[in-house]
Amino acid sequence: MASSRQHDWRNTKSFTLQVLTGRWFMVFSSFMIMSISGASYMFSLYSRDIKSVLGYDQSTLNLLSFFKDLGSNIGIISGLINEVTPPWVVLTIGGVLNFFGYFMIWLAVTRKIAKPHVWNMCLYIFIGANSHCSTNTGVIVTSVKNFPGTRGIVIGLLSGYLGLSAAIITQIYYAFYGNDSKSLILLMAWLPTAITFVFLPVVRHHKGLQHSNDSKAFYNFLYTTLVLAGFLMAAIIVQRSFTFTQSEYYVTTILMFLLLILPLAVVIVEEHKIWRRKQEHIHSEDPPKPLSITTELPYLEKSSQAPQAGPTIQKQVSCWRNMFKPPSRGEDYTILQALFSLDMVILFLATICGLGGTLTVVNNLSQIGTSLGYPAHSITTFVSLMAIWIYMGKIVQGVVSEFIITKFNVPRPLMLTLILVLACVGHLLIAFNVPNGLYPASIIIGFCFGANWPLLFSIISELFGLKFYSTLYNVGSVASPIGSYLFSVRVAGHLYDREATRQMAALGLKRKPGEELNCNGTECYKVAFIIITAVSLFGALVSLILVLRTREFYKGDIYQKFREESKTAETEMGVTQNKIDQPAANEG
Repeated sequence: MASSRQHDWRNTKSFTLQVLTGRWFMVFSSFMIMSISGASYMFSLYSRDIKSVLGYDQSTLNLLSFFKDLGSNIGIISGLINEVTPPWVVLTIGGVLNFFGYFMIWLAVTRKIAKPHVWNMCLYIFIGANSHCSTNTGVIVTSVKNFPGTRGIVIGLLSGYLGLSAAIITQIYYAFYGNDSKSLILLMAWLPTAITFVFLPVVRHHKGLQHSNDSKAFYNFLYTTLVLAGFLMAAIIVQRSFTFTQSEYYVTTILMFLLLILPLAVVIVEEHKIWRRKQEHIHSEDPPKPLSITTELPYLEKSSQAPQAGPTIQKQVSCWRNMFKPPSRGEDYTILQALFSLDMVILFLATICGLGGTLTVVNNLSQIGTSLGYPAHSITTFVSLMAIWIYMGKIVQGVVSEFIITKFNVPRPLMLTLILVLACVGHLLIAFNVPNGLYPASIIIGFCFGANWPLLFSIISELFGLKFYSTLYNVGSVASPIGSYLFSVRVAGHLYDREATRQMAALGLKRKPGEELNCNGTECYKVAFIIITAVSLFGALVSLILVLRTREFYKGDIYQKFREESKTAETEMGVTQNKIDQPAANEG
C-alpha cells in the first residue's frame, strides 16, 4: 500500500514538473502576460487626471498621446536585444520599463513629486508604453519560433489577448479601486510587471517539438478565449446599462479570472497525452528495437565526425555587400536584406495606408461621435466595445487566413488587400454621416484595425524567415506611428481645427488663448475621411502588387521546411534514446 502511494506520488510529481516545464504551459504563460499588457490602450481613462492635476491644455495632452503611441511601436532595440539573448532578458527589461514609466506618472498625478516639465511627462509615458514592445517581442516572437507551422493562429491568439487586455485591466480596476482613476495608473504600473516576472522563467525556446495535431490544441485555446471575449462584451453592456456596486464588480472579476485560466485545462490535457506516451514507452515489456547499422548509426556518426578532408573555411561576406542579393522567399533574410527588399517596401507602404486610416478612427472615435451628434451614452458604449471588435479582427484574421493558406494556397497578402477595401466602407460611413452609421463603422474599423496586425506579422515571418524575426517584427510595427501621425494628426486633426475655426468665425466668435476648439457637423471629418478612403484604396492596390509577386511562393507548402526539421529532430531524439535504452535491454 505504501509502495503504491509512493508510486502515485512520484507520478504526480513527474507530471506536475512536466506541465510546468512543457511547451504548452509556455503558451498559457504567454496568454497571461499578453492579457495584462494593454496599458497603452487605456490612455483615455486617466488622461483627464493628467490634464486637470498638471494644468495641461488639449494640445499638450495630444502631445502626450503621440509619445504614448510612439513608445508602444518603436521596439527595434528590443528586437535586436532579443536576437542575442534568451527571452527572459527582454521580458525583464519590459517589466522594469513598465513599472518605472507608469509609477512616475502616478507620482506626478498624485502630487507626490514636484510638477514635472512637459518633456518629463512625455519621457515617462514613452518609457511606460515602450515596455510593451519588449513584452510583445519576448512573447510573440518566442511563440512563433516554437510553433512555426501554426504561426497565423498563434499570432492571432496572442494579439487577441492583447486586444482584450484593456477590458481585463478595467474590470480589475473597478473591482479593487472603485472609480479612483489615479489608482488605475498605479495598477498599470505594478500588475503587468508582477505577472511578467511570475511567468518569464517559463517563456523559452522549445526546439524540434512541432507536431501535426498542434493546431487542434490551438483551436481549443481559441474556443476558450471566445468565451472570455463574449463574457467581457456582455459585462461591458450590462455595466453600462445598470449601476454596479463594488461587490458586484467583485463577482464579475472572479468570473473573468476563472475564464482567464480556462486554457490551463487544455494545457493539462495536452501534457497528459505526452506524459502517457512516455510512461507507455518506459513500462513497455517489449525491448527497444535494435539500431539499424546501415541507416541510423551512420546518420548519427556523420553528424558528429569531422570531414576527412579537413575543416572547410567559409569566407565571411559583409552584410553590406549582400544586402541587395537576398535569398529565396521563405529563407532567412538578414536584417538589411529584408529592409531593402521590394517586398518589405510594398508591405510597409500598404500597412501605413491601412493602419493610418483605422488608427485615426480608433484615436478619435469619441470626438467623431460628438461632432456627428451622437449622445454621450452611445459614444461610451461603442468606444468600450471597440476593444472587443479589435480582438475579433485579430482572432478571425489569424485563424481564417491560416485556414485559407493551408487549404487553398491563397497568398496571405490578398487578405490584407481585402481588409483595406473593407475599411473603406467604414471610412465612407463616417465621411457622409450615414444615419446611425457610426455603429457599423466602429465595428468595421475595429475589426480591420485588429486584423492588420496578425497579417503584418505573419507575412513578415513567411517572406523573410525567422532567424531575425525579433528585429523585423518590430520594424513592421513602425508603420503604426507613421500612419497615426500622417492621417490622425496632419490630416484629420488639421482639417478638424480648420473647420472649427471657420465655424467660430461664422458665429462672430474669437478663440481665446488655450481654449479648446470644438467642431460640430458632418463637415468636421468629411474631407479627412474622403482622403483616408482614397489612401486606403491606394494601399489596397499597392498590396495587390505583393499578391502578384508572392503568388508562386504561396502555391508551395510554406511550412514544409519546419515539418522536415521537426521530423529530423524527433529522429535524432529517438536514435539517442534507443542508444541509451539498448544496453539496458541487452542486460535484461
